[in-house]
Parts: sequence; structure tokens; C-alpha cells
Amino acid sequence: MDVSVKPIVYSALFIALISIGAMIAIPVGPVPIVLQNMFVLLAGLILPPAWATGCVAVYLLMGFVGLPVFAGGTSGIGKVFGPTGGYLLSYLPAAFLTAVISGRAEKSLVLDCVAIMLGMAVIYMFGVPWLKWVLAVSWSKALAVGMYPFLVGAVLKMVAAVIIARKLRPLVKF
Repeated sequence: MDVSVKPIVYSALFIALISIGAMIAIPVGPVPIVLQNMFVLLAGLILPPAWATGCVAVYLLMGFVGLPVFAGGTSGIGKVFGPTGGYLLSYLPAAFLTAVISGRAEKSLVLDCVAIMLGMAVIYMFGVPWLKWVLAVSWSKALAVGMYPFLVGAVLKMVAAVIIARKLRPLVKF
């Protein structure tokens, strides 16, 4: 069995980047501003779908079992049942969808942009309804605390991720 070490190393790197991105947390309400979602989507732009989803799954498992890798150094399975649980769980389908759309051959700027926008949309489509349910608030309140304050930052993170991915891809070979 000849398995390349490169995908494992790249996945470990993304697990570390997602974890570090979560450490830089700016509290602005029940959902903090973090960089972890940028690294989740960047993994989707650079890694094949199975590897992108796998590294996100390992990251989530690390946090659920108690390693302090979630926003602000928190952890535990209880985070799933809190206000940010939907955002955390959304990372799996967001990374997968981003990787599938972005593809591995003939990288196109348009496909990268579509992939990352849909990946970010998945994060909000899981996160905001979960936040609404957990906090028992109206849709307008859930959007006001779980999406609207983050939109400008989300656009900046998406632009940065696409630029970084397009620079790194020639160096990352599978």
C-alpha cells in the first residue's frame, strides 16, 4: 500500500490553521468574529473533497472531545447545543461543497468564487436557524446577531481565501 504523505501533512496543516483561526475570537454577541471559517473554506479550495471534509471532521472531533480548539479556546460536545453549534456543524458540508465545486482540474477564478460563496452560504444556512432555535428569538433577531454583523468580514475572508488558494495551488500537488 503506497500512500502519499502529502495529503496527510496538508490536512494536518489545515486542522492547525482552523484551530488557530478559532483562537482569534472577537466577541460581538453570541457568535464571535473568527478566522476559522476562512480556513475551513480555504481547505475546500485547496484539498480534494474527502480530504477537506476529513480535516474538518478531525478538527470538530478534537473540539468535541475536549481539546480547546473552538472559538476563544473553548471545547466540548456542549458547544454543539449552544448558539454556535450550527456554525460548527456547517463546516463539514461547507468544506465538502466548496471542494466539489472548486474541483481539482483547470482551476477557474469564477468557479473558486462560486464555490466559496456557496460554502459561506452553507455556514449561514446552518448557523442562523440553529442560533434562532437555541436562543428562541425571532428571525430578525437571529439575523441581526448571527449574520448581518459578519457580512463585510465574510466578504473579506472569501476574497483572501481565493487569493491565497490561487497562490498556493501550484505548490500543492496530490
